[in-house]
Amino acid sequence: MKIELVYLLLTAILTGVLWVPVVIGYVKTRGPLTDESYKVAPSSPLPPWVNRANRAHVNAVENFAPFAAVVLIAQVAGISTPVTVACAAVYFYARLAHALVHISGTGMFKARTILFTIAWIAFLTYAIVVLGRAM
Repeated sequence: MKIELVYLLLTAILTGVLWVPVVIGYVKTRGPLTDESYKVAPSSPLPPWVNRANRAHVNAVENFAPFAAVVLIAQVAGISTPVTVACAAVYFYARLAHALVHISGTGMFKARTILFTIAWIAFLTYAIVVLGRAM
């Protein structure tokens, strides 16, 4: 398996497990689901970390599809370069760090924004390489 697909798999796993802290926070705060809570969603306030965990998960889901599309298109087109490998690695590690920083709530040095931007630049660079090779 090409290394870019390994990083896509790792990114999928990360995105797929980021809901776990959210559910843990919901249950710790509101208790287990009841028959009533299936009919009407609970509206009691959640701790800030649970809201941040939910936002981290939503952000990961929103950003996964474009990254996955570019990686898969590159694989189908047979495009794999040192740049695409590096971009895939940088994207995964930046997204992992982004999730950890987002959930922790640290605002030091605008880390969350910087990590998001690093991942976005890696994605954009990957896409430009694929587009350039495909033309």
